[in-house]
Amino acid sequence: MEQVIQTFKRTDGEKRISVLRLEIDYELATLHDAMLAEDITAMNKSKRKLEKLRQELIRLEV
Repeated sequence: MEQVIQTFKRTDGEKRISVLRLEIDYELATLHDAMLAEDITAMNKSKRKLEKLRQELIRLEV
């Protein structure tokens, strides 16, 4: 039973990693746009979101 639960968690985690990578790519594009516009507020917001996404990605990849 424990193996079934671990397999399910692993599969779910792999799907989330794929989604996270897409979210990171999108947020990087948003950060790039903010940098081009020299919008400090938007840059800081994107940086904070990227940091949260990075931390979640690290937790899932371990």
